[in-house]
Amino acid sequence: MRLNRFLAAAGVGSRRKCDALIAAGRVTINGSVCTNFGAQPSERDHVKVDGKLVHLERAMTIALHKPAGFVSTRRDPSARDTIFHLLPPKFPRLFNIGRLDAQSEGLLLLTNDGNLAQHLTHPRFKIEKEYEVTLDRQWESAQAQKLLRGIFLDGQRAQMARIHSIGPTRVSVVLRQGINQQIRRMFYAVGYEVKRLVRTRIGNLRLGDLPRGQWRVLSKSELERLKRTQNKPRGRDSR
Repeated sequence: MRLNRFLAAAGVGSRRKCDALIAAGRVTINGSVCTNFGAQPSERDHVKVDGKLVHLERAMTIALHKPAGFVSTRRDPSARDTIFHLLPPKFPRLFNIGRLDAQSEGLLLLTNDGNLAQHLTHPRFKIEKEYEVTLDRQWESAQAQKLLRGIFLDGQRAQMARIHSIGPTRVSVVLRQGINQQIRRMFYAVGYEVKRLVRTRIGNLRLGDLPRGQWRVLSKSELERLKRTQNKPRGRDSR
């Protein structure tokens, strides 16, 4: 683990802040000043910032059932509720893997495992995310092909990988992209307003019966399966 990531995982601050501390010569490894950004301290090394010993917090990844009305950030200038208000005060410093907008609900992962976060967010792996979407009027399946072919948002083609009806005004949607408010904007482009949006799956991990506003620690087997997750091509479903 590179030094700036080590310091960030230890709760020192953002990677940008940690880079500044390293550049300023305020970080030592085993008593020697280290300004080498490529340094990779081990668990046996003594890493200090301004003379104070820092150490990695225990590795943790949790699944959170985000309610509507909470923002996916640690601090918000509007003083709205954030997802971190749902966690105990004395808790390992976690960061969220991806986001859900304020009014969206469902599965959100938080971790201090940088490798897991990179795997789940890197475009190369095309990790699937599944959502249940409630629309403002009855769904017309003829519109599905437009969403599967794609609509240009922010200069890039936004596509749904799969979409099928689960009720008169409810559809299930699978994405392999992460464009800002992609689902809401795509449905708006074909004449619908999203009334409710719930993420039910990330990769092979499902929200299940986790109550709204609650969280749980992922098991070792769940983490291993997530780390092995990689999308395999399959046919589109537009039922």
